[in-house]
Amino acid sequence: MTDTLYRISSEMADRVIGIRRHLHQYPELSFQEYETVNYICSVLNEWEIPYQTIGETGVYVDITGDIEGPAIGLRADIDALPIQEEAEVDFRSKKENVMHACGHDGHTAILLGTVYELNRNKDTLTGTVRCIFQPGEEADGAALALIDQGILENPKIESVTALHVWPYLPHETVGIKKGSMTASCDDFKITVMGKGGHSARPHQAVDAITVSSQILHSLQLVAAKKIDPVHPKVIHVGKINGGEASNIIASSLVMEGTYRSMNAGIRQQIQKEIERVCQVAEIQWNAKVEAEFTLGAPPIDNDSAMTELFIETARDLLGSSHVYELAEPSLGADDFGYFSERVPSIYFRLGIKKEDPITYDLHHPKFNFDDSVLLTGVSLYVNYAMKLLQKARS
Repeated sequence: MTDTLYRISSEMADRVIGIRRHLHQYPELSFQEYETVNYICSVLNEWEIPYQTIGETGVYVDITGDIEGPAIGLRADIDALPIQEEAEVDFRSKKENVMHACGHDGHTAILLGTVYELNRNKDTLTGTVRCIFQPGEEADGAALALIDQGILENPKIESVTALHVWPYLPHETVGIKKGSMTASCDDFKITVMGKGGHSARPHQAVDAITVSSQILHSLQLVAAKKIDPVHPKVIHVGKINGGEASNIIASSLVMEGTYRSMNAGIRQQIQKEIERVCQVAEIQWNAKVEAEFTLGAPPIDNDSAMTELFIETARDLLGSSHVYELAEPSLGADDFGYFSERVPSIYFRLGIKKEDPITYDLHHPKFNFDDSVLLTGVSLYVNYAMKLLQKARS
């Protein structure tokens, strides 16, 4: 395996920044990324690089080297969020209540720069790199839809890699860990149907609010007492809707929440425990309680061998002090977990934290990051892809 490091061309440095700023000004919500896809395709056409569309708003590019070898994937998400931008930048979103508040504009720019650089170095590429511009990461099931449509086939993709900008690591550093990287993310909706009445005569009614308060308390006890504490997990109720007036006993109530875990067995156990809590409340209060579940992204599990190669590559590029081996996973989620379920994968963090100006969290209306980190992302993708292909071929 060669130790050659590929440096990004100077003309691409400015172009990648320009791409990110254009995308930032024209954000689009999940599965509405029509202008985004048209722009990506126009850039690829300008570079005379062939591409394929998949679904309504997906695009992928196969860069096949001059040397025969395996096929691997790189993925970038392209959608934005329903947030009104408050960041004071001269490339502010031109769309009301839509903003790239999660860095997907940067991810897309990084992958486009990677396409250009890999294509420029095809003579040394030992195999194929499929660069996937994925829609709808902020909506459940988008990655799964692409997989069902064959994004991992023809040729068979042996592994997939993704990155995410991260406001909790210093600017131009990276963070990664073996094994569990992010959690699964599933939603639930509990509907409580009691019997309405007057607050002066509670014995004649079944108070949906009282029933739901017991359910809410029990769910927290489930997380604390019913599940092995060595396994990270969260059960959270984020929305409750019920009641009509202060002196009326509510006849019905709906609560909605999410649960997260790193382990498939724990994921299943949480659902069963939520169902059990609802059944107990139903019997105790003579109410009707229904629980509905929407299964979302599975956990991301980083392949050990791929992680080791990435750490080696990142240290060569950035220096050891700029590479963090993370001690803990995140209970956040990403639908990249669907790729991780199918093939060996890694997902790493690209640090963007600066003290001046302050770096806001993901999904914050003032979220922004220094463009220079884009070049770090391109360099990591290009060098890692080349080393991964070389290792797989050998």
